[in-house]
Amino acid sequence: MEPRVKRESGVISEPCVNRLVVVGIGLIGGSLAAALKQAGACREVIGVARRPQTCADAVALGVVDRAVLSIAEVAPELAAGDVIFVAVPTLTVTAILQQIQACVAPEVTITDGASVKGSVIDAVRTAYGCLPAQFVAGHPIAGSERSGVEASNPDLYKAHRVILTPTPETGASHLQRVRAMWQAVGAEVLTMSVAEHDEVLAATSHLPHVIAYSLVDTLANDSENENIFRYAAGGFRDFTRIASSDPVMWHDIMRANKHSVLAALDLFSDNLSRLRSAIAGEDSEHMLRVFTRAKSARDHFSKMLTKQAYSQPMQDQQITYTVQPGGSVVGVLRVPGDKSISHRSIMLGSIAEGVTEVEGFLEGEDALATLQAFRDMGVVIEGPDHGRVRIHGVGLHGLQKPPGPLYVGNSGTSMRLLAGLLAGQKFDAELTGDESLSKRPMNRVANPLREMGANIETAEGGLPPVKVRGGAELHGIDYVMPMASAQVKSCVLLAGLYAEGTTRVTEPATTRDHTERMLNGFGYKVDRVGAAASLTSGGKLTATKIEVPADISSATFFMVAAAIAPGSDVTLNHVGINPTREGVINILRLMGADISLQNPREVGGEPVADIRVRYAPLQGIRIPEDQVPLAIDEFPALFVAAACASGKTILTGAEELRVKESDRIQAMADGLVTLGVQAKPTPDGIEIVGGPIGGGEVESHGDHRIAMSFTIAGLRATDTVVVKNCANVGTSFPTFVKLAQAAGIKLTVN
Repeated sequence: MEPRVKRESGVISEPCVNRLVVVGIGLIGGSLAAALKQAGACREVIGVARRPQTCADAVALGVVDRAVLSIAEVAPELAAGDVIFVAVPTLTVTAILQQIQACVAPEVTITDGASVKGSVIDAVRTAYGCLPAQFVAGHPIAGSERSGVEASNPDLYKAHRVILTPTPETGASHLQRVRAMWQAVGAEVLTMSVAEHDEVLAATSHLPHVIAYSLVDTLANDSENENIFRYAAGGFRDFTRIASSDPVMWHDIMRANKHSVLAALDLFSDNLSRLRSAIAGEDSEHMLRVFTRAKSARDHFSKMLTKQAYSQPMQDQQITYTVQPGGSVVGVLRVPGDKSISHRSIMLGSIAEGVTEVEGFLEGEDALATLQAFRDMGVVIEGPDHGRVRIHGVGLHGLQKPPGPLYVGNSGTSMRLLAGLLAGQKFDAELTGDESLSKRPMNRVANPLREMGANIETAEGGLPPVKVRGGAELHGIDYVMPMASAQVKSCVLLAGLYAEGTTRVTEPATTRDHTERMLNGFGYKVDRVGAAASLTSGGKLTATKIEVPADISSATFFMVAAAIAPGSDVTLNHVGINPTREGVINILRLMGADISLQNPREVGGEPVADIRVRYAPLQGIRIPEDQVPLAIDEFPALFVAAACASGKTILTGAEELRVKESDRIQAMADGLVTLGVQAKPTPDGIEIVGGPIGGGEVESHGDHRIAMSFTIAGLRATDTVVVKNCANVGTSFPTFVKLAQAAGIKLTVN
């Protein structure tokens, strides 16, 4: 029977390990033993140590149930379901594995905790002549300056990562048993290849220890060292804390991972030398680039170890919204900056010449993913600080090859627009995203880019990741879009900046024109004739100032909330009312909503107004198809308005909604039906019959717009509405909960 972990109120109801044999009862081994005993996740813990006193201490401290001096003493007792954990210094692993090979049955699972996996795999081959299925290489990323059995801590692994590096030979049942064992003590288990592990740990763990040891040794030999250490501040103490670690252990690690450590040291030495030259030459730009990039990387350090760079997949967090029925929304609100404009301000500011200053930047996950991608390509970006960003542009040809894949989280805008920019670069790049983005179609941008001469690859089915080969000679094309998409249009136009001749894009229906407006704002001429937008290569972008208006997509939730809830009166300040985005206003007005635009003005080339919405009874309508592209992101909230309207609302021509962050047509239809509303999905739209909204539990599928739409539905519900998987609201609207609660929505977050 396979091991399994069951948690009931935090208690393991069935052990996932029969016997645990810990070879080396120090901090690492002793902490695992103590943690499994405390969790009730194994039936017996046996310690193996060289010294009788260590054995006695381990038993006396309750770390193990019994202890012996040799693995051979307990080997006859071991069988399937038992685990041997080798927790000895790296260079001792070979000898221990040879002892295990001589007396332990192949049914017994063997794993380890060494910091270097390449040397351990070599040791296994030396001992066994092969890689046996029973061996699972692992490394818990946890520790302390303390050592010995006395340092054992049952909480050491809680909320820490454990990296497993299985090989093709590793048995599935053994791998699952080790995974369950670590999960039982509260660890997060990741997997990666042996080579990748040793490279990552050389850079993130081994190199910092080398630097800390060297720095302290250097200062200790300084004639003024007494005063240096006496007056050292907290930063010095924090950084050099790891120099108090076990010298023998780190001596062994450096020998075992020599090649990866040397590669990391060489890279660090080269960068340090360049920084020294910049300081000596007062090269402010270089210094600022290094310090800004480093601060950002440090702020996201915990996410970097998972190879997800700078943005954590939001759906990994479990957040539920609970909305009590009834209420109204009132007040004056300012929703966050427009996401589409925030993305483009970073992109165009980065390839402009000079320093671009941005006010009102949206500090949500998607826009931050774009910002970090350009930092990874060598652009100095200061902030964001309360919506203020300063971008030190590098010009059209100044981007640098990123150190690894550009991870853009859940942002389709980032991936599609970046594909266009990257098509014209001299370096190779890869765009990756989270699980949700990895299911979204990318051939819609890859195909026109290929027509322009780009060398671009996608995964099977045209899905991410997107790989762009550098050095392609692009030529302008006259591209007639098969479907309306601002992302595709923008992608092709951005590639056109690097293409010989003129690039023209003709759209079948009007889509948002933020890219064209902003290119003109940066001094790069874009011509618009009817449904076609075109530009010619050879120009340049000049830095400018950008004030990002409030996002009409975010404002939509409060516009609909006020339109459906009796007694509501909301004013939304400084909202962008770009003609290519005003579909939501037009549709709500057709339904009878009381909407007025106050203080209209233009800011940075974008029309802006304060939007006031007061409650008025709504009527179902057939939504004009010419309004669909102008409101494509706002339809989930509009579906809630339709559910509160008298009569039937019919939407057609909106098949694009099925390939957003979720299938928004099906997701909204399912949720509305759960709440007692008549909703019938169609291939390209939906039919909704307005009526009473009940309570219930609905699924957002990790889609922020679905989550927020069902939240405002609670205003007209007759019972509690529970919305599952709402963490991605932070993607586009990080202040939604605070604003909703302040406006009068009875929302709690779990």
